[in-house]
Amino acid sequence: MLPAMFYELNRLTMMQLAITGATSGIGAEKAKALSPKCSRVFLLVRNVEKARELIQRIDPLDTQKKFTIIPCDLTDLSSVARAAKTLTEATDKLDLLINNAGGIFPKKKLTSEGHERTFAANHLGHFLLTIQLLPLLTNGTGGRVINVSSDAHKGASVNPQDFELTHGFRSFTAYANAKLYNILFTKSLAEKYADLHLEAYALHPGVVNTGFGSESKGFFKILLSLFKPFMISPAKGAETGIFLATATNVPGKNGAYFKKSKPSAVSSKARSKKLRDQLWDYSMEQVRAYLPAHSASS
Repeated sequence: MLPAMFYELNRLTMMQLAITGATSGIGAEKAKALSPKCSRVFLLVRNVEKARELIQRIDPLDTQKKFTIIPCDLTDLSSVARAAKTLTEATDKLDLLINNAGGIFPKKKLTSEGHERTFAANHLGHFLLTIQLLPLLTNGTGGRVINVSSDAHKGASVNPQDFELTHGFRSFTAYANAKLYNILFTKSLAEKYADLHLEAYALHPGVVNTGFGSESKGFFKILLSLFKPFMISPAKGAETGIFLATATNVPGKNGAYFKKSKPSAVSSKARSKKLRDQLWDYSMEQVRAYLPAHSASS
C-alpha cells in the first residue's frame, strides 16, 4: 500500500507518465501506485504481453483508455527512436519520465549497432529516449526525469577512452559504470535544462528481491544468493521513485541522488563535471544519427 505521505505530497492531480521496465519488479509497483494520479500512462516495454497483463492487474477494464503500450527495446537505438516518435505523436506534453529499466549481464555481448549490452540497456537507450522526449518534458509547467541508479555506482572503474568497457570486460564493473552514468546523466540534465523547468533526479532503490541478476554466474551469483534473505520487497524498493514522482517540492538540489526518499552522498566520480561532460559528448555522438539537427547540436 502507498504510504499516506505520498498522497499528501501529490505534485499534480493528473500527470502524463512514461516509464520503462514497468512489467515487473519495482517498475510494476511504480506503475500501479502512480496510475491513479495519471491521465495517461505510457508503458515502454520489450514484452507487450507482460504489459497487457500488468494493465489487467491494475485496471482490468481500462475504460478511460489511460494506458498505452509502446514497444521499446533499449538495447536497440532504432527501437528507442521509434518508441519516442510514437509517444510524441500520441501527446504534446509529458510530466514525468521514469527511466526504470536496467540489468546486469554475465557475458560481454554487443548489440546490433555495436554497443556493449550493459551500457546500452542501462544508459545509452535511456539517454536517447530522454533527449528525444525533451520537447514534451519542457512543454508545460515543468517536467521531471527520474533515473534508477544504484549504490553500485561506488564500485565503478571508468576509462573515458572506453566508456563501454570494450576492453577487460567484467560484468559487475560494467554494471557499476552504467549506474554511475545514470547519475552523471541526471546531473547533466539538471545543469543543461533547468532553465526550461526540467527537474532530474537519480535514486538507489535498495537491494530488491526481484529477478535482477538472474542471468549472473560465478561470484556475483553467489553474492546475490547470500544477500537474498536481506533483500527488500519490490513495493519497498519502489518507494523512493514514487516519492520523487509525487513530491511537490523535492528536497535537495535539482540533479541530486536519493536513497530512502532523502538526498544521499555519491562517489567522487559521480561529482566530476569533467567526467559527466565527457560522457555527455560521447553519448550524444553515439545517438546523433537518430536526432533532429537542432537536438544533435546540443
